[in-house]
Amino acid sequence: MLQDLLSVFSGSLVGFILGLIGGGGSILAVPLLVYVVRIGSPHLAIGTGALAVAVSALFNLMTHARAGNVKWQCALVFAAAGVAGAFVGAAAGKRVDGELLLGLFGLLMIVVGLLMLRPRSGGDGDVRLTWRLAPKLAGSGLMVGGLSGFFGIGGGFLIVPGLIVATAMPLLNAIGSSLVSVTAFGSATAASYALSDLVVWRVAILFILGGAIGGICGTWASKALAKRKRALNYVFSGIVISVGVMVAIDGLRTLFNAAQAG
Repeated sequence: MLQDLLSVFSGSLVGFILGLIGGGGSILAVPLLVYVVRIGSPHLAIGTGALAVAVSALFNLMTHARAGNVKWQCALVFAAAGVAGAFVGAAAGKRVDGELLLGLFGLLMIVVGLLMLRPRSGGDGDVRLTWRLAPKLAGSGLMVGGLSGFFGIGGGFLIVPGLIVATAMPLLNAIGSSLVSVTAFGSATAASYALSDLVVWRVAILFILGGAIGGICGTWASKALAKRKRALNYVFSGIVISVGVMVAIDGLRTLFNAAQAG
């Protein structure tokens, strides 16, 4: 019973973050599943978290779509290319030590968060898919999808910068559009882990229920912050960097202790 309540609570927190910044849900889901829900090994948490985050991202996508924040053509090209990369990345990631995956991913989060703090223009809110834009979107999607699958995450915090770099769309549009890829990448990663029997279905369902509630609140907060100049950028970067530091320290410390014991 306690594990069920903790699963719903953890899912609502992840759903809120997904709705707020379009990413960060999976990398929060894994430590929550390991340390709060106590699901077991990092790989089991990655598989369960990927499934839960994919479904939660779908709920958040529908909310952002109703608000007009999704650039569908750009988002679909990016996601289609990324799914192929996600399958390849997931196959490689399952062969790497789980603690090493978390440590490396934490370092990557810090770098991306710092890059997102750089001042940039307001973006092109009228961006449309063109023949010149499509290769940039596909290339960026393939790379981000590979990293997403390798680290076992939805990759939203990577997708958002990837969409901005490729299209120069505003941050709020990138957050809404990124959820197409988060759903697709997470589904591809979850399918790969499910085939290896690395998904706890009961926990995943409860996590999803909590995520639906949290997602509604997160999307509302995202719209409110977007009206204030660069506020959403700072929140996005702050969350990514903070979680990145925590995950990197924990993963690398555990790995170091294991090496010392060995």
